[in-house]
Amino acid sequence: MNAEETLAQIAQEVSVCTNCTLHHSRKKSVPGEGPASSEIMLIGEGPGFYENEQGRPFVGSSGKFLTELLAQAGLKRSDVWIGNVVKCRPPNNRDPQPDELAACGEYLERQIAAIDPKIIITLGRFSMAKFVPGVKISQVHGQMRRVGNRFVIPMFHPAAALHQPRYRPQILADFAKLPQQLAQARAALAQFPDTVTTNEPPEEPEQLSLF
Repeated sequence: MNAEETLAQIAQEVSVCTNCTLHHSRKKSVPGEGPASSEIMLIGEGPGFYENEQGRPFVGSSGKFLTELLAQAGLKRSDVWIGNVVKCRPPNNRDPQPDELAACGEYLERQIAAIDPKIIITLGRFSMAKFVPGVKISQVHGQMRRVGNRFVIPMFHPAAALHQPRYRPQILADFAKLPQQLAQARAALAQFPDTVTTNEPPEEPEQLSLF
């Protein structure tokens, strides 16, 4: 199967998934959307109310802000792939639980393998922890680092700016750097395509709550 067919198959599997308790309360699963050839994947935390209604990621107020952020970086939603670490809405928008993250982990890994993006932008602490564990998002947001054969940029979740306006300037500044970072990633991957990250592991996992 090509990448597009693989993503379609994963979406079908997600729509009938019963691997964790989140399926009991879902209206529609939210597998993610975007071109199979995307250079950039944005990975958030979990669907909210509107996402659960529509089956699409980031369609509520935080999604509107994300669209604005992408436009600031010269990108459209149709240019990137957007998804979450869990594919069904946690009740009352609570944090995803470890068993739920694990249940959806295989789907996300297969999506990443199919798309093979140059950059993964993590939105929020749960997404960040999957790729850059053991750090505070307040310390590393907006900083691009190589992880395996691609680059990861941790960013605050757009919802953070809606709940706590002090985060808005930081989020705007981080997305403003994205075109330059994409150019750097393209150049680095072309020159050293098989380099593996040499970042030293953090000493102790610690995460910053957004709310």
